[in-house]
Amino acid sequence: MIDELRHEFPLQILLHVSEVKKATYYYHKKNLEKADKYATIKEAIERIFYQHKELYGYRRIVLALRKEGFFINHKTVRRLMNDLGLHGVQKAKKYRSYRGEVGQIANNKINRHFETEKPNQVWLTDVTEFKVAGNKLYLSAFLDVFNREIVGYSITQNPNFGLIQDSFGNAIKRANLSLQDQVLIHSDQGWLYQIPRFQQLIKPYNMSQSMSRKGNCLDNALMEGFFGILKNECIYRNSFRSLEEATQEIETYIEYYNTLRIKQKLNGMSPIEYRLNYEKA
Repeated sequence: MIDELRHEFPLQILLHVSEVKKATYYYHKKNLEKADKYATIKEAIERIFYQHKELYGYRRIVLALRKEGFFINHKTVRRLMNDLGLHGVQKAKKYRSYRGEVGQIANNKINRHFETEKPNQVWLTDVTEFKVAGNKLYLSAFLDVFNREIVGYSITQNPNFGLIQDSFGNAIKRANLSLQDQVLIHSDQGWLYQIPRFQQLIKPYNMSQSMSRKGNCLDNALMEGFFGILKNECIYRNSFRSLEEATQEIETYIEYYNTLRIKQKLNGMSPIEYRLNYEKA
C-alpha cells in the first residue's frame, strides 16, 4: 500500500498515517525484494508438471529435474509442489475374467520375480474394463517385464478371444523376436488364457505359459499396476463423449507411457528410452 502511494505523497507522511515505523518499513521492503532462491526450480517444476498432463507426483518430478541438471532432494520438491498447489494422481482397480477351470491351468513360473536380463524374456498380459459414455470398453495388453513397455494391445467392446488374438498379433509385430527368444507369457487364470486356442496361438513362437494363483492379483502386479496408472492418469481424468474418443485417448496415453513417462525403477527413463539404452550397450 505504502509503495503504491509513494509517487503521490512523501514517505514520512505515509508512515505516520499508517503508524508504521521507518525501520519496519525498510525491513519488510528488503524481504519482499529478496529473490526467491527456488524461483527457477519452481518454474521447472510447473513446466514439467503441466507438460506431463498433471500426472507426475514429486518422485517423477525429482527424476525429471535431474535430467535437466537440477539436483534437489525429494522433500524439497514435495514442499515446493505443495506450495504451488500441484498434486499428482493416485491408483485404482480391475476387471475380473475368472470363470473357474475351463481349460488348462499353468503353474506360476515367475513367482513375483519381475526382473529379466533382456527384452522378450517375460511378457505379462491381462484384460481390463472401462466404463465409457454409458458403454464398456475392454483393453488387452502385453507388457515386457524388462522395461515395462506395452509391446502390444487391442481395444474392443467385447472381451472375446479376438481381443486377445489382436493384441498378441500387435505384440509380435512390434517386438521383432529372434529365433533365440523364448518368451514366457504370464497371465491370471482368466478363461481366455486357459482355452486351447490361446495355447495354439503362442505355440508357433516357441512360447510357454505361466499363471497367477487363483485370486492373487499380486502375482501379476506389474500388469495390474499399469492398468491402475492408465485408469487414473487417463480414464478417470476425462469425460468422454463417445467410445471412439475414449479409444483415441487410450492409444495416445499408451504412446506417452511408452515413450515419455519416466519410471524410477528404469533409472529415470521411459520404457522405450531404457530399451534403446540397453541395445546401445
